[in-house]
Amino acid sequence: MSKPAVIGIDVGSTTWKGVAIDAAGTVLAHWIEPADPRIEEQTVKALAGLRAVSGADEQVPVGATGYGRKRVVAARSLTEITCHARGAFRRAKRPGVLIDMGGQDTKVIRIGDGGEVLDFAMNDKCAAGTGRFLEVILARLRVPLEQVGPQAARARKSVPISSTCTVFAESEVISLVAQGEPVEGIVRGLHQSLSTRVASLAGKMIDGSEIFMSGGVALNPAMIEALETVFGRSITVLPEPQLIGALGAALTVI
Repeated sequence: MSKPAVIGIDVGSTTWKGVAIDAAGTVLAHWIEPADPRIEEQTVKALAGLRAVSGADEQVPVGATGYGRKRVVAARSLTEITCHARGAFRRAKRPGVLIDMGGQDTKVIRIGDGGEVLDFAMNDKCAAGTGRFLEVILARLRVPLEQVGPQAARARKSVPISSTCTVFAESEVISLVAQGEPVEGIVRGLHQSLSTRVASLAGKMIDGSEIFMSGGVALNPAMIEALETVFGRSITVLPEPQLIGALGAALTVI
């Protein structure tokens, strides 16, 4: 069995992710758990768990990315854009445009033939274009994540959500429910609203390129369908989409 050569960590706003890879860049083990505000303490424990399952000793170097990367002790701090591009290129093995939708931000990255970043756009000023937007509104609707896809698929029509602010959208959804609008229609409308914002963020970056998807929201089939509709083409969800940033961090350090 290969030995771990590098560990990559992606400290996100909602999830802590880590991978251990060998010298060839193959993932040997990974670790995912909900994010804790006490990043330093969580990282010590999670990293110990990842080392235990992968067999990595204390000498194995660590690269960290994500919004909490600078609070990971004894790790090389790495930019998110570069890490996600490298992780996506490693998984896809070809150029394209990556849409990474996480809890705190959404990134659109144009990746070149060698895995380099050609262009990017990032929404990190407002939760309305992120997974947090969905999380807040779906919680208000009492729709669990595993029911999002079936709910949206059952909708006879999409109920438009006009608000571009998460707080205002929450109030709008409450009013729509009170007016008797079907929950499944609201769920579909939420996803269409979010996909439109992502398309606006991407702008002309998409062109004729293949589109890849990563991040926790990539596990939501209703979001993939909404994005495919707005872009007018299929989207490739990368394997283990939550680990792309951590994988890229490890590949950058190796």
